[in-house]
Amino acid sequence: MRDLDITTLRLFVSVCETGNIARAGQRANIVGSAISKRLAQLEDTVGAKLLTRKRRGVEPTEAGETLLEHARAILASSERIERDMSAYASGVKGQVRILATASVLAESLAEDIAAFLQAAPHRNIRVDMEERVSQEVVRGVREGIASLGICWDAADFHGLERRPYRGDRLAIVTAPGHPLADREAVFFEDALEYEHVSMPAAGAVLRMLQTAANDSGKALRHRVTVSNFDSAFRVVLAGLAISVAPIEVATPYAMAHGLRVLPLKDAWSRRRFAICMRSEAALPAAAALLLDHLVAAGASSES
Repeated sequence: MRDLDITTLRLFVSVCETGNIARAGQRANIVGSAISKRLAQLEDTVGAKLLTRKRRGVEPTEAGETLLEHARAILASSERIERDMSAYASGVKGQVRILATASVLAESLAEDIAAFLQAAPHRNIRVDMEERVSQEVVRGVREGIASLGICWDAADFHGLERRPYRGDRLAIVTAPGHPLADREAVFFEDALEYEHVSMPAAGAVLRMLQTAANDSGKALRHRVTVSNFDSAFRVVLAGLAISVAPIEVATPYAMAHGLRVLPLKDAWSRRRFAICMRSEAALPAAAALLLDHLVAAGASSES
């Protein structure tokens, strides 16, 4: 297969998103016939039909859908290259991109990175952090989107190397008037008497809770499904359900709104985080320095 052209891939993505060659041309300020010619060359390059003409436009074929996914990844990588090289041109001597879960960000990651950057040898290093759920953290590191990923150590790290970091503890979050609210701590089995607000994105935690519920012979009752912790805590505050969340994530919201945070007594509620990477030996110098700093910070928190 000949090399794929970035401009053509960008036009292909635009055509798929708009469903219309003319509208894609307007976006890119290129005549539709020129786009059609590029798309025909692209089909010749990949050896497959990529678009199907419909009454009001076009839509990708099965092969086109596959290429669309890869094209978006290639374009995103190209944009990161441009941004990173611009950073070096403006004087940044090193750059590290980290993917981390909300629980990790709520713990001490920001403080650990701030301490790293304040050290004189690291002041020309830039660190970018992006929040993802555990599965996306691992996938992002595998795909080279980030040098380092930090998430719960129960994630599937197959093919990646990892080092230990910090940890957290899960808790039940309730409204002030809830029947559990007066307790200092609870077993998860006690919380199964009540309806929960859950987050489909937090797949690893949800699977763990379902396993714990099954082990107790009870069902995990879902009343509301939301996409983030802030929404979950709003549901709890409204008295609609209770939630399981890391203590570090729940405490600031609870203090501001009067919610109760009840640590879970179950052994599995204490979680460990891990830092993952494709190859520690192949890490850029800045990423290797940051990795050592984070591992040391995690070890000191245990002492």
